[in-house]
Amino acid sequence: MLPNENRLRRERDIRACYGKKRAISGEHFVLYSRLRSNINEGTEIRFGFVISKKVAKRSHDRNRLKRRLREICRVLLSLNRNSKICLDVLVVAKPGSISLDFARLVADVEALCRQAGLLTSNDRVIDKEFC
Repeated sequence: MLPNENRLRRERDIRACYGKKRAISGEHFVLYSRLRSNINEGTEIRFGFVISKKVAKRSHDRNRLKRRLREICRVLLSLNRNSKICLDVLVVAKPGSISLDFARLVADVEALCRQAGLLTSNDRVIDKEFC
């Protein structure tokens, strides 16, 4: 599970991610990112997730997708422990993302994180035997 200190919880932090307008769009997700200027604000990288009712009507479907995304981001954090970059990342789901299997979720989030500069070319978020 993604630790609480690595989660975006405050509405003002989420609005700040939207406000920076630095977005990377993929087929099933949009990744917003915001550089924080002060490392004293907390941990280096924090993640937030937005899954609206337009994506999934039932709450257990939205929560299942959030749990899966949290696990992917937890592994991503373990790869970036040496990084001292202060970054807020917001992952917004698009319609159709609820029906993806876990391996496809990993591939989509991994591609977006590579574009955002969170991963290097030889980092793998989750090995194939995990999926």
